[in-house]
Amino acid sequence: MVIGGGAAGYFSAINIAEKATNVKVVILEKTTKTLSKVKVSGGGRCNVTHACFVPKELSKFYPRGEKELLGPFHTFMTGDTIAWFSERGVELKMEDDGRMFPVSNSSQTIINCFQKEVDKHAIEVRLSTEVLKVEKSKDSFAISTNSGKLSADYVVLAVGGNSKLKHYQWITDLGHSIVNPIPSLFTFNLKKHASNQLMGLALKASVRIVGTKYEEYGPVLFTHWGMSGPGILKLSAKAAQYLFDKSYQFNYEVEWISNGEDLVHSLRKSKASAQLSNTKIEGFPNRFWMYLLAKGEIDGKKRWADLKKVEIEKLIQLLSKDDYAANGKTTFKEEFVTCGGVKLKEVNMKTMESKLVNNLFFSGEVLNIDGFTGGFNFQAAWTGGFLVAKSIAEHIKGA
Repeated sequence: MVIGGGAAGYFSAINIAEKATNVKVVILEKTTKTLSKVKVSGGGRCNVTHACFVPKELSKFYPRGEKELLGPFHTFMTGDTIAWFSERGVELKMEDDGRMFPVSNSSQTIINCFQKEVDKHAIEVRLSTEVLKVEKSKDSFAISTNSGKLSADYVVLAVGGNSKLKHYQWITDLGHSIVNPIPSLFTFNLKKHASNQLMGLALKASVRIVGTKYEEYGPVLFTHWGMSGPGILKLSAKAAQYLFDKSYQFNYEVEWISNGEDLVHSLRKSKASAQLSNTKIEGFPNRFWMYLLAKGEIDGKKRWADLKKVEIEKLIQLLSKDDYAANGKTTFKEEFVTCGGVKLKEVNMKTMESKLVNNLFFSGEVLNIDGFTGGFNFQAAWTGGFLVAKSIAEHIKGA
């Protein structure tokens, strides 16, 4: 019995049916729709995985689960994912940033692939079936749902990792502990801030949270409500618990250029007679350069040679430690990921089986695992689902 009709649940179910051909596989989904996250992922294109092919390197993209995923990735990772979909007629393509999507550029291609496999293996999918309780007897599980009682020899929990996970009392009743799920991968809000006018501009920069060791480098995207982009999203994942504890009210600094001080002094010499507004720094869009000057209250009509000492110091600060005070966060469906979930120390990560309850398995974000944006969370789901299926098949074979 697979509880949860999302990416991890479907991948687990399909692989179980393939590896243990005499087993009846059933997916229970409490809503009226399955694979909803697959549908919206990557703006509707489905970011299936990421083109990182070394287990140790791939594991570094997981703020929670880095060490625990290293072993599983040696069994099933990116190359295996690409091959799995290719064998079922779905080819993936790699984009410049390493993200991998179906060639069709449509998440429906992945959904259709899963549905075809479900039909092929006669996997039953029961919608609007909410699990209320799971109890373990000596040889089987008794599952109470809103539409009656069911029994199963094996149970796979793939209920996702959203904030509602803390309400699944029956998971803790089975003896497991849940790390409180909180948001990961979110943008930093700057309400009614002058930078809002830069909406759509993106620059690579280093972002650090003041008073901590949390820092990340990557593209920073200006929006009409604050800052987003891979650099911000990765930082939000690393510092998820810290920012949650701060109620998302915090200060951060942006280093727009690494050699700000040297560059300013160099420009003062080489462009002494030129106006600041006419000598923007290479790589800076003009309106971003003018925004920085305005933020520092520096007249763009001034010549470099006429800058006062206090203005020079301010300009260096803006380039190297541009400060912001975040006021909240924004999370989108395609970015929505949580950190938190079932504690990893309670799970055998080689098999994804519970260390506390025999024949109980976990797959996907129900575990305290989360990755950066870019296909990493799906890859963890595919890896976990494959290991679950492999383990159950070996259980049955050895029974």
